[in-house]
Amino acid sequence: MHHLDPDRLVLLALSEELEELTELDHLESCAACRNEMDALRHVAEIGSQAQDLNGLPAPPEHLWQAIAADIAAPAVPARPAPPPASVIDLAERRSRRSVSRWLTPIVAAAAAAVLAVAGTVAVDRFTDRAPAERVTARATLTPLQTVPVSAGGDVQVYSDGKLRIDVRDLPLTSGFHEVWLLDPETPGKMVAIGSLSDDPEAVLSVPPGTDLNRYRLVDVSDEPHDGDATHSGKSLLRGTLTK
Repeated sequence: MHHLDPDRLVLLALSEELEELTELDHLESCAACRNEMDALRHVAEIGSQAQDLNGLPAPPEHLWQAIAADIAAPAVPARPAPPPASVIDLAERRSRRSVSRWLTPIVAAAAAAVLAVAGTVAVDRFTDRAPAERVTARATLTPLQTVPVSAGGDVQVYSDGKLRIDVRDLPLTSGFHEVWLLDPETPGKMVAIGSLSDDPEAVLSVPPGTDLNRYRLVDVSDEPHDGDATHSGKSLLRGTLTK
């Protein structure tokens, strides 16, 4: 049985040309060509799904070198057909070997590239969930006497100067909640870090040059909208940074 030309199979798999009636009949009766068509369509489907992935890092260079080496590698010689063999059977085997030699490297290359992209995406997603920098200090915030005991929070300071704070059950305020770093040894010495929104978690920036060995007391206060940038004197939570 003859087989469809490999280039023709590619065009049909990519739906660039419509199948003729004779080709449809052939695909229904020829398992080899049908399998090749299914494999090509699977690769085309994977490629179409990858088009929506934007901004992905390139796969590592060693992967492309391995793919190029596989494509350039000579095909393994097929075993000679046991005699006797008819001319038709011999032609059929040669046709199958030709299609396999042409198709296998492409399928392998496409599959390897897709796996590399998927692996890179998975690593990037995992990395995005992890802190970009190491934690250099942390604190547990506890409520002051006038604040409900259910209130509290946690603070982490990273080596890139970011402060992550997570609070819970803060009393409602008509103003806003402000985060401070205080010097417990010198009352009145403090550094404003930033205000909290309605979200329980926030990432704020510690001003460059702030000595956390000195300004080691984290304070969350209730501030009114009065235009006064100083501390209101109404603290809600406090905790000491430790390394």
